Amino acid sequence: MAAILGGDGGGGGGLGEMGQFPLEQWFFEMPPCTRYWTTATVLTAVLTQCKIVNPLQLYYSFRAVYVRSQYWRLVTTFTYFGPLSLDLLFHLFFLQRYSRLLESSSGASPATFSWLLLYACTSLLLLSSTLFSTGSLLFLGSSLSSTIVYIWSRRNPDTRLSLMGLLVFTAPYLPWVLMAFSLVMHGSVPRDEILGVVVGHVWYFFADVWPGLYEGQRPMDPPAWWVRLWEGRLRVEEGSEPRGVDGDVAAAAAAAAAAAVRPQAGEVR
Repeated sequence: MAAILGGDGGGGGGLGEMGQFPLEQWFFEMPPCTRYWTTATVLTAVLTQCKIVNPLQLYYSFRAVYVRSQYWRLVTTFTYFGPLSLDLLFHLFFLQRYSRLLESSSGASPATFSWLLLYACTSLLLLSSTLFSTGSLLFLGSSLSSTIVYIWSRRNPDTRLSLMGLLVFTAPYLPWVLMAFSLVMHGSVPRDEILGVVVGHVWYFFADVWPGLYEGQRPMDPPAWWVRLWEGRLRVEEGSEPRGVDGDVAAAAAAAAAAAVRPQAGEVR
């Protein structure tokens, strides 16, 4: 499976790494959000394969959730990719690989990536309820996975990938290659993946493009209460510079300037 779509600069996370160390170590080295999502996906597939859970109990339905109070559907719609099959393995590969890469690049704290997942899930649920009110888009796992892949691909524009060793392209083309592959395999327009790309582009614009246009404003950063929820304490002090490389450089420069001024002030009699 790793040979279907390989990269020369995307970092770890592929299935090819599983032969290098035990499966248990590979599993626990996943960042927390990716580990929870992968586990829930495998568990859901096993339960449906064993006939313990019916797939009709898992899809998202506005009436079932908000009239019949079946709130678990808000979660299971993102964890069901079908029964145990080669298609499920394909989805798991992309889910754990690109979710892992994107979460690892978001920093040591899971607050940022979990906030991204909350935004993506909420947006997909709202859009599926309005644009696909007829119920033609019931399971949103592929859409969420497409959102993750799109954001990663835009943040790694120089990474080169290959499709089965035949087609070589850079990462920003990855979502469109996957859509074309899905179109050929299933013979229908992948509306779920298109929806995921739309949601992913909105996040990418406001998280990566917007700060450069509007003096470092970061509207997609998680709020302080969300950071406290995940970390147990507030790590961002009031009045601090925006996070990121520019903020770190500014903070270092300010500290150096303060250290240089203090001895001079002590010399004044």
